[in-house]
Amino acid sequence: MGADGKVYTLAEVSEHNTSKDCWLVISGKVYDVTKFLEDHPGGDEVLLSATGKDATDDFEDVGHSTSARAMMDELLVGNIDAASIPSTTKYTPPKQPHYNQDKTSDFIIKLLQFLVPLIILGAAVGIRFYTKSS
Repeated sequence: MGADGKVYTLAEVSEHNTSKDCWLVISGKVYDVTKFLEDHPGGDEVLLSATGKDATDDFEDVGHSTSARAMMDELLVGNIDAASIPSTTKYTPPKQPHYNQDKTSDFIIKLLQFLVPLIILGAAVGIRFYTKSS
């Protein structure tokens, strides 16, 4: 096909997202991969899932061969309008309140620190009193 220098927006490219008409954006260029869907070693689902977005990272992560990169020249239909691609934003997790892992309030802990020794002392005195009286 070859590129005639036509510039497409991401919205225009996103319309081509079926197995009968599939376009991808890779490294700022638009490719019509419809003819290659059946021959793609990873299957057609891999290509179809990459439509409607910039698929550069997906393409580079796989580590395509030089022959695969050369084959792309035959599928080139134009360039992408860089302004139409949304900028990626860094994910920041939402703020969450402090989490108390043991879920026991400080009041209960202090109460137990006071009562447990008193109970032990009371039991010891009771046992001593009981054993002395018999």
